Amino acid sequence: MDWKQISVLVTGGAGFIGNNLVRALLDRGARVRVLDDFSTGRRSNLEDMLDRIELLEGSVSSGMDCARACAGMHFVLHEAAIPSVARSVADPARSNAANIDGALNILIAARDAGVKRVVYAASSSAYGDTPTLPKHEEMPPRPMSPYALQKFAGESYCRLFSSLYGLDTVGLRYFNIFGPRQDPKSEYSAVIPKFTTLMLNGQAPTIFGDGQQSRDFTHIDNVIFANLQAIACADRLNGEVMNIACGERYSLIDLVNILNQILGTRIEPRFAPGRPGDVKHSLADISKAKRLIGYEVKTPFREGIRQAVEWYRSHPSA
Repeated sequence: MDWKQISVLVTGGAGFIGNNLVRALLDRGARVRVLDDFSTGRRSNLEDMLDRIELLEGSVSSGMDCARACAGMHFVLHEAAIPSVARSVADPARSNAANIDGALNILIAARDAGVKRVVYAASSSAYGDTPTLPKHEEMPPRPMSPYALQKFAGESYCRLFSSLYGLDTVGLRYFNIFGPRQDPKSEYSAVIPKFTTLMLNGQAPTIFGDGQQSRDFTHIDNVIFANLQAIACADRLNGEVMNIACGERYSLIDLVNILNQILGTRIEPRFAPGRPGDVKHSLADISKAKRLIGYEVKTPFREGIRQAVEWYRSHPSA
């Protein structure tokens, strides 16, 4: 693909995943437009790219903003969301407006603008707490939180728009993404940036539950590669959904032990009661993504953790 000949809208481009995707697209010469209302994304994530992107400050909750953002675009990477199980439990109405209404608004706008393909950021949380491992795309969804239900609804809308309107779509079910520029400071922050920054400062992380819960932690490099492959795929994807992960799992206690090994510390975690809506175990079957878009793991978990430690060490104010 000649990246210099394509234009890509990244919704939520100021967020963790979005701004990493923007950087990768710019590195390849694509024309990039960002739509973000900065409700969860950070302006600082885009500051060094403002002269190379078109920035639209607006919300996916607005149909007019979505129409303006999609006009003239070849592809849409729809990353905008309120990405937190805990936040969706605390405020289901607000997360519903961002995650379901926002997805529908983007699909309508993309359809009307003649966009070639919408790549939708789906979530492994749609699988719920099923005991079957690894989790594969033919399993019935069992969402355990408003966030999980909302992300599943979004991928369902993608399938519908492909079959009903001919808009090509694909859903990438992300599994516990981590990497540079992931915010460690919010109460809703993901576990890896939070644990890493605490332990870099000699502080004990808090594990909710017994620590045996496991995740298929996935470095951002793998998500970038999956999105680029989803854009470049010559075949129609027709609303297919596929797992994006590493195909291996680690418990939270494993995570603490690995961080201790890298840091040369012996910090013991604190434990607190488990949180509602949390899934016990997660592990992906990634064979479908390999088959349909040529996905492969670019950065394995342990290498990704080493990179994360070095990034947070060199960005202490992140």
